[in-house]
Order: sequence, then C-alpha cells, then structure tokens
Amino acid sequence: MKLYDLELSGNCYKVRLFAALIGIKLELVPVDIPGGAHKRTPVIELNPLGQLPVLVDDDVVLRDSQAILVYLARRYGGNQWWPDGAAQQAEVMQWLSTAANEVQHGPNTARLIDKFGIPLNKEQALAVSALLLSLLEQHLNQHQWLALGRPTIAECAVFPYVALAWEGGVTLDPYPAVRAWMGRIKALPGYVGMSGIA
Repeated sequence: MKLYDLELSGNCYKVRLFAALIGIKLELVPVDIPGGAHKRTPVIELNPLGQLPVLVDDDVVLRDSQAILVYLARRYGGNQWWPDGAAQQAEVMQWLSTAANEVQHGPNTARLIDKFGIPLNKEQALAVSALLLSLLEQHLNQHQWLALGRPTIAECAVFPYVALAWEGGVTLDPYPAVRAWMGRIKALPGYVGMSGIA
C-alpha cells in the first residue's frame, strides 16, 4: 500500500497516524512539492487536483485525507474506528466535516501563512480558529473523545492541525480540555508524531 506523502503536511500525517494506530505498514512515496512533483506524473494521474495525500491500495486509488481515513477504517480498522450504524457514522462524519472546514480554514490556514508564507487572510484564519477551539473545548469538557465515547477516525482527522496550531500563532493555552484530549491521543498504542508535534 503506497501513500504519496509530504512530511510537513498535516493531511498526510492524518493517514500516517491512523495507519500506525491500526498497525498498517505504508510505503511512503515522498513528493517534492516545492519542485512541482505534485503536478507531474505519477501524482497528477492519480489525483488530477495535484494534491496530497494520495493512497494506492492495489486497484484502489483515493485522494483526500478524510476519504482515505474512512476507507482504511472500513477495510482494515474495524468498527471501533468507523461504526456500522447510521447515527454513529454521522456522529463521526460531522467531525470529518469539521476537519475539512473549520480546521482547514482556521489553524491550518494560519500555519500556511506563518510557516510557509502563503498569502491568505490571517485575521479570518484566527477568527475561525477561535470559533473551532471554543467548540472543541465545550465538547471535550463533557466528552473524552470526539465521537462515540472512544477514539475514532474523527481524532485522526481533527488532531493534526490543532496540534500544529502554534505554528500559525494560535495558542492552545486557554483550552485545557483540548490539551488534555491531545494528551490522550498521544498516549494511544501505536501513536506516531510528526515534525512540529512534540
């Protein structure tokens, strides 16, 4: 199973993290983004958007980190990570959507600006980050995990860019429940980190 990967990408890290948690061995294929390799063969044929990550598992080719998490959980991870019931799936899915929206446009965008110099709207990114972190803090004050009372792929989807928020000038100091949740994730068997996440 191949993962076309960028070490500093939180979206790629989501997949590496989940694979480690369920004991899947990935063949990592580093992609030289600054050199434009994501716009050339083979990546552009696998994902016409020219984005990472891309997972290749035999004849299955998937783009988008959230979709990859669902696939790996359903095929290899069991019901603990992606449940069968409609309401249970929806509970997890709402956090995958949060990862693709508020997390992406909040702490991830702030990090893109500060760490990589991408010209985006920092004021808006900080406002979205504050909204997101308040939501997480409120939820995690009442729950140990994001969904179903146990670790699911929701953790893998939301955790990376929250943990990397400091690289975008977003502090987690006012959010003790969020910090405690991050500690629980880091304590999971098989956990692996990435650059920027202690």
